[in-house]
Amino acid sequence: MLRPCWLLFLLLPACTQEHLDPPNVVIMFVDDMGYGDIGAFGSPDYTTPNLDRMAARGVRFTDFYVSQPVCSASRASLLTGNYSNRIGIHGALGPRNSHGISQDEVTLGELFKSQGYTTAAYGKWHLGHHPQFLPLQHGFDDYYGIPYSNDMWPFHPESPDAWEDLPTIERDSIVGYNTDQTRFTTDFTLRSTEFIRSQAEAGQPFFLYIAHPMPHVPLFVSEERAGTTGSGLYGDVIHEIDWSMGQILQTLQETGVDDNTLVLFTSDNGPWLSYGNHAGTTGPLREGKGTTWEGGVRVPFIAHWPGVLPEGASVSTPAMTIDIFPTLAHLISAPLPENPIDGRNIWPLMTGTSTESPHAAYYFWYRTNDLHALRSGRWKLYFPHRYRSMLGQEPGVDGIPGKYISFEAGLELYDLVADIGETTDISADHPDVVTRLSTMADSMRVILGDRLTGIEGSQLREPGRVQAN
Repeated sequence: MLRPCWLLFLLLPACTQEHLDPPNVVIMFVDDMGYGDIGAFGSPDYTTPNLDRMAARGVRFTDFYVSQPVCSASRASLLTGNYSNRIGIHGALGPRNSHGISQDEVTLGELFKSQGYTTAAYGKWHLGHHPQFLPLQHGFDDYYGIPYSNDMWPFHPESPDAWEDLPTIERDSIVGYNTDQTRFTTDFTLRSTEFIRSQAEAGQPFFLYIAHPMPHVPLFVSEERAGTTGSGLYGDVIHEIDWSMGQILQTLQETGVDDNTLVLFTSDNGPWLSYGNHAGTTGPLREGKGTTWEGGVRVPFIAHWPGVLPEGASVSTPAMTIDIFPTLAHLISAPLPENPIDGRNIWPLMTGTSTESPHAAYYFWYRTNDLHALRSGRWKLYFPHRYRSMLGQEPGVDGIPGKYISFEAGLELYDLVADIGETTDISADHPDVVTRLSTMADSMRVILGDRLTGIEGSQLREPGRVQAN
């Protein structure tokens, strides 16, 4: 049943959040899914009925981004609302790293705990594997999953001797090594639905973060759903992720809390193109994971809240994972952290009450501490840097990757409205745009630095570090 304010919301955009009950929130964050891997984003190859239905009943963002095209950096931005280099998280942390998320940073788990929510994280964490960095030390009441990527184990196809056994962690304890990965998507989904049921029965508001390791290689799918799509192993893995979202949405309906639960779906970066038939597709976008071209950083994003968000809406105003933190803080009336964050509240974009970006300059993309690009309106400006590509290379087959080659990008300008595939550099035709965006970049370099130009940055914060005995 629609609450009175929901009715006002449909009639009067001025119905403000302080009159709404703070929602439960579910975020599903998958690994290495391409922009073109979902039916709602144009996939001709994979069947995703639950995600498509979610988009049809909610809001689809066509120009949604991650801050960096790699695992740990991307997750740090989602969970803290910061550009990851601001808080010292780069690349993909592994078992030999001695740093992770700092205790001084506020995560989404801590944000929701501050407002009396019960919180849980299931799946891949990847913000540090030492005890001080694990989810229970950063605002989550329950955790079951792996501390870093699923290929960081002794069965790696290229460098098995480089990796130790991959632990599975429950709460703060290791409960096994090299766990059967065919069970990952299913088991993390079952943990999630059990969590939803228990909180709904208790009448307790909840925040659930489910971070599937798939479709990051190595690919695994459960016996129940293996070979069911006719689209190969990758298609089966995408189908199982779609099944997972279906289970989440069905559980919310069965427990009667779907009309007060915001569900968000997105990916941590684009596909790992060197893996060929074990990688996804970027659709019309250029390049993939590990690059700041659109195929590496533009990802599918769907927001679903029946009776509150408009149905079947499409938003083309750019937004980024850094914006999720302040948006959710707004919805649950939680104060923002004392440390500055980079994200802005995009609730007006989700609800359709505005099409204006809350960011003055839109978004910047770093690779580690190197400023590669920025977007402002329809324009995306790249700065000189080296990037990897599979152009002209033989793709990988059945889990064995192909070999990247490197190219040099120059000072290049693209019109993303007219040229979504970034095929034509038009910097010579728009020197005024290049100058304006370069000035924006100079302002960000003062704040977050840029190793490519030798600027350190005045607002960088240290990550957490393991203290040596």
